[in-house]
Amino acid sequence: MSKGVISKDEDYSQWFNDLIIKSDMAEYSPVRGCMIIKPYGYSIWEKIQAQLDKMFKETGHQNAYFPLLIPKSFFSKEASHVEGFAKECAVVTHYRLKNDGTGNIVVDEDAKLEEELIIRPTSETIIWNTYRGWIQSYRDLPILVNQWANVMRWEMRTRLFLRTSEFLWQEGHTAHATAEEAVAETEQMLDIYAEFAENWMALPVVKGRKTANERFAGALDTYCIEALMQDGKALQAGTSHFLGQNFAKAFDVKFTTRDNKQDFVWATSWGVSTRLIGALIMAHSDDAGLVLPPKLAPIQVVIVPIYKHPEELDAITEYVKGLTKELRSKDVTVKFDNRDTHRPGAKFAEYELKGVPLRVAIGSRDMQNGTVELARRDTKTKETVQQDGLAAHITALLEEIQTNIYTKASTFRAENTTEVDTYEEFKRMLDEQPGFISAHWDGTSETEQKIKDETKATIRCIPLNNKQEEGKCILTGNPSTQRVLFARAY
Repeated sequence: MSKGVISKDEDYSQWFNDLIIKSDMAEYSPVRGCMIIKPYGYSIWEKIQAQLDKMFKETGHQNAYFPLLIPKSFFSKEASHVEGFAKECAVVTHYRLKNDGTGNIVVDEDAKLEEELIIRPTSETIIWNTYRGWIQSYRDLPILVNQWANVMRWEMRTRLFLRTSEFLWQEGHTAHATAEEAVAETEQMLDIYAEFAENWMALPVVKGRKTANERFAGALDTYCIEALMQDGKALQAGTSHFLGQNFAKAFDVKFTTRDNKQDFVWATSWGVSTRLIGALIMAHSDDAGLVLPPKLAPIQVVIVPIYKHPEELDAITEYVKGLTKELRSKDVTVKFDNRDTHRPGAKFAEYELKGVPLRVAIGSRDMQNGTVELARRDTKTKETVQQDGLAAHITALLEEIQTNIYTKASTFRAENTTEVDTYEEFKRMLDEQPGFISAHWDGTSETEQKIKDETKATIRCIPLNNKQEEGKCILTGNPSTQRVLFARAY
């Protein structure tokens, strides 16, 4: 283990926190429940952001920005929405501080706001209030807007990247002339999230729909992608919501249809957050540190020189300049660590902890033999290869590493997805082999809630590719036509 990282089998939660802190991704802030994302962690978010932003724009979406502060009255307009977020809202009541004359800074009671403001937990209310001014006719539709922002949800139990009071995310908010268009948008964005998770994060996900109990507050339907972490718990990695006409009715957003009639607009919203970084850590990493898929690794290749004399370093540096230029022309991110303050062994340990996918070591003997040593982070294997054609070999190896990380995660999920037919077996599997449990459910909210209360397992989703099969609910024995996925979750 590296630098005191505890084994994930010993204490998974502590292992997760150790990795984040010791790999220099983030740290706790002076504000309870909030975090400071350090440059190494933020660079992963930048890569996530860049790729998703590209995918959004390729499907016709544009970015905008809406205010951080939302009038409290907006939240009372959509009853289920305010009920869903009321307990998590941070409220701004005053706009000024003052010195009380004794050196203490206090709230100036003369600066009380006429209407209290909510720090956004999500932006549906202020965005739909805005859309009322943007939409008059079917010619103004669709509106396909995304926002990259921070939000605040006053969480009681927080964990770095997974659940913090303030976090970064994107939230898409679209407006459509028909329900069919809005549903198609909801499904399209779910597909984009799944494609990103699998092809970039190397994270296999299940696409599904949430039950009524688990839907987003104010949605008619919530679609999700669910992933399985190495401790057997599920993690919701992204959601896409069909909001129907609820928010349009709440904020009186009407439009003139092609038939010259008045109708309410149909809406969607969808989002992913810095929680994806938590998923990335928990799905792939090991006791030696992070294991990052090359497509999201801040440094894809690190080159470490091994030398005794300055002239040996000069020769290595000259070679590395050419190799680095060639790799960067292939969009490979490279770091040449020629610090003379750290020995090669310390550098190796550092980049193993940080999850750099590929390490290149070059010594004086390598320069004589025309070779380098390559060390893979995913398999911890080493090989000596020729310098000729090295850039092409490295790019192919990075693709192989990306695929291998996905395959390993996919195999883990398959081995930890179990079908059960009785409640006794269900409870036993939750304790003995945590993971996804596929079981029949009678479709009622009451049964779902009782299972959650008794086992702490929730229905993660009703998979979109579900096969129809006759069965009996594991709890009530009532008829069921399909299995759903249960798990304990983050």
